[in-house]
Amino acid sequence: MPLPFILGVAAAVAGVAGVGSGISGAVKMKEANDTMEVAKWRHEQNIEKLEKRNKSASESMDHLGTLELNILKSFEDFCNTIEKIQNRPRFEGYRQEGVKLPEYDAQKLKEVSVGAGVLIGGLGGAALGTAGGFAAAGATTSAVMALGTASTGTAIASLSGATATNATLAALGGGSLAAGGGGIALGTTMLGAATFGVGLLVGGVIFNITGKNLSEKSDEVYEQMKRAEKKIDAICVYLSDLEEMADQYYDTLETVNRIYKDTFGKLSYTVNKLYKTDWNHFTAEQKRVTKNAVLLVQLLYTMCRVKLVNKSESDNEINSVNKAEVDSMIRNAKNTLTSVA
Repeated sequence: MPLPFILGVAAAVAGVAGVGSGISGAVKMKEANDTMEVAKWRHEQNIEKLEKRNKSASESMDHLGTLELNILKSFEDFCNTIEKIQNRPRFEGYRQEGVKLPEYDAQKLKEVSVGAGVLIGGLGGAALGTAGGFAAAGATTSAVMALGTASTGTAIASLSGATATNATLAALGGGSLAAGGGGIALGTTMLGAATFGVGLLVGGVIFNITGKNLSEKSDEVYEQMKRAEKKIDAICVYLSDLEEMADQYYDTLETVNRIYKDTFGKLSYTVNKLYKTDWNHFTAEQKRVTKNAVLLVQLLYTMCRVKLVNKSESDNEINSVNKAEVDSMIRNAKNTLTSVA
C-alpha cells in the first residue's frame, strides 16, 4: 500500500478521534459547569433560608431583650418608693415549692437599673440581634457588666441621667479619650456592633459558611455545598427552637411584669399619693401589697438573669438553647404568681 495513502488514512482516523475527544470533552465540561451552577444555586438558596431564619429569631430575641432591659430600668422607681417607707421590715428571700429568690437588695436593683438604662440608650440604630444578644447572655448580667468606674474615679452606679450614660459608654470604649481610651464614640460603636447579637445568638460558625463563593473545581464544589447545607440545616433547627423559646419566655415575663406594675401602682399610690411612709401605719392589705411588690421585683430580676443561650466553646460549634433553665424559670414564675394571687 502506498505510503501517502497510509498516512492519509492515519490522518483521517486521528481526525475522527480528535473530533470524538473534543465532543466528549465538551460534554464533560458542560456537565461540570451544570454541576457547579446547580451547587451554587442551591448554596445561595440555603444561605437565603438561613438569613430568613436568623432574622426571624433575632427579631424575637430583640423583642425579649428590649422587654427585659425596660423591666430592669423600671426598678429605679421601685427603689425610690420603697426606700421612703420607714420602719419597714427586712424583706427576706422567697423559698417555696422549689422556687428560690434572693432577698431584697436595693443597691443591686439600683445598679442594674442604671446599667439597663445605658444599654437602652445605646440601642438606637443598633444592629439586628443586639438587644437579643443581651437576652441571650442574661439581661441582668449584661446590665451589671455595663457598669464600671468613670474616668473621674467615681462609681458609675452613683451617677444618674446623661452623666451615667456618658460615663458608661466611655467605659465600654476603654475609658476617656484623655486617659487613652476610645471615649463615648467607641463605646457607642461597640454597643452597636453587629457581632454583638449574631455572635451570641448563633456563634462564629455562621460566619464560616455564609460566603457565597465556592471552589472553582467541579469535583469539589458539590461536596462543599453539601457540607455547608448540613451545617445550615442544623443552625436553622437551633434558631427555630430559640425563637420558640424566646416567644414563650416573653409571654411569661410579660404576664409577671403586668401583675408587678399593677401591684407597684397600688404601693406607689399609698406612698407617693397618700404620703403614707411609716410601715407601722400600713393596713394589713397595704403590707401585703408591699411584700408582693418586693417578691415580684425579685422574680423579675431573677427571670432577666436567665441566659437563653449556652455559648459554644468553639467557633465551629453551634450554640445551644438553655431550655432546661428557661423551662424551670417559667415553672417558678407560675408558682410564684399563684402565691401572690
